[in-house]
Amino acid sequence: MKTQGKTLPYGLTQAHIPLLFDIAREALRRSTLHREMQWLPDLKPLPEPLHQPAATFVTLHTDGQLHGCIGSVEPRLPLAWDVAKNAIAAAHHDPRFPPLRPEELDRTEVEISLLSPLQILPYKDFQDLAHKVRPGIDGVMVERGWQRGLLLPQVWEDLPDPVRFLEHVALKAGAGPEIYTDPKTRVYIFQVHSFTQPAPVARH
Repeated sequence: MKTQGKTLPYGLTQAHIPLLFDIAREALRRSTLHREMQWLPDLKPLPEPLHQPAATFVTLHTDGQLHGCIGSVEPRLPLAWDVAKNAIAAAHHDPRFPPLRPEELDRTEVEISLLSPLQILPYKDFQDLAHKVRPGIDGVMVERGWQRGLLLPQVWEDLPDPVRFLEHVALKAGAGPEIYTDPKTRVYIFQVHSFTQPAPVARH
């Protein structure tokens, strides 16, 4: 298991992280094998930190290739429920990928990202914005009316240039870089604690 970040949010400790993966794996199993698309874990036996409202993303890689990434940006559901809901959505409702198949369950890596609160980022122009975002640290969300695009900080590994990173955030919102010059646009940054559990069975 690899992690990013040290002091965990929501009162979590490292001992709680395997529980989150157990929940994500159970959500994947139930939704993929039994079509239980609304499954949520029982909160009663879970530790109190997993009851706290949280914003999470779940990212799936099957055979080393991205196979879904879905999440929430505002803490509304209990952490345990948010992880389960996003695991199911990443596996079956990411429009970029086909639904996860039963034979792929053991070949799928799970990454869980815990998001910090969104912080609005004031800027003068696109160049100023590109200077202010911190590569490898900040996730970015752009919002204009109904348009919204977001990239997690992990994406800096593939897009290390701030200009290209922000252009792809705009693309996620269905827009071009000009979105950043619209006075109605709001740009937010956030950070994550991320945890990765390798696929149970490595591909041979």
